[in-house]
Amino acid sequence: MIHEKISISLKGYPEASLYTYFWDESRELYPGQTRPVILICPGGGYEMTSDREAEAIAIKFLSMGYHTAVLRYSVSPSRYPTALLQAAESIRLLRENADKWKIRANQIVIMGFSAGGHLAASVGTLYKKAEIYEALGIAPEQLRPDGMILCYPVITSGEFAHEGSFRNLLAEKYDAEKEEMSLENQVDAHTPPAFLWHSFADTVVPVENSLFFVNAMRKAGVPVEFHLYPEGAHGIGLAGELTANSDGTGIERTCDTWSSLAGKWLNRYYPWWKPEESEKPLH
Repeated sequence: MIHEKISISLKGYPEASLYTYFWDESRELYPGQTRPVILICPGGGYEMTSDREAEAIAIKFLSMGYHTAVLRYSVSPSRYPTALLQAAESIRLLRENADKWKIRANQIVIMGFSAGGHLAASVGTLYKKAEIYEALGIAPEQLRPDGMILCYPVITSGEFAHEGSFRNLLAEKYDAEKEEMSLENQVDAHTPPAFLWHSFADTVVPVENSLFFVNAMRKAGVPVEFHLYPEGAHGIGLAGELTANSDGTGIERTCDTWSSLAGKWLNRYYPWWKPEESEKPLH
């Protein structure tokens, strides 16, 4: 495995860190094998980045055959667009080093949890804003992820908002910019396809966040898969022992199937074991 810590450094912004979990080439098993990559954005209300939604997630999807990477992006007191620029720069870095790391440059999937889900969905909907791609000096299509996996994501800044996330993200610009950061309003036909899951019982980030986004995707004609579980608290990661709290909470058998369902979604559209040229983009 190629496990490195890479600095994401942009002039005028704090430094972020990208941790890679890449399959190394095996001449015995996988000579010349390229793979899709999943860029993981942990949650934490734009106040921290949770360990629960970082390395264990990376290892889980690595075990499914995918390259993975975890972005420890800047949080409060850093404000928008810092984290978005760091995530977009990470995609640029992965794409530009595709040959070196044996990544399929047209199969970069961004995954996010809670506020990290808002960050992931921001990359998928706001990548074509001039302030983003001009700051990085690159064409917007080079920043667009090819798919999104959004796990109990923060999406809306309206009635069902997780207000703390938006206040940490925007600070004094909260009133002026919160509507723009309500991402169900930013979906269009160019938004990447997505897999979402949420719990009906989530009292921190209500399920309406996912429902609004799914409905916007449907209206825009963008493929989306959504799983709604009847039980399950917020912020449970894999919902099993690997991401449980020390007191045993966080194990939710009702919804611990989400990662295998996400794996099936990936396998349908981005099967790592098939030659790249035989695959058709999802959207």
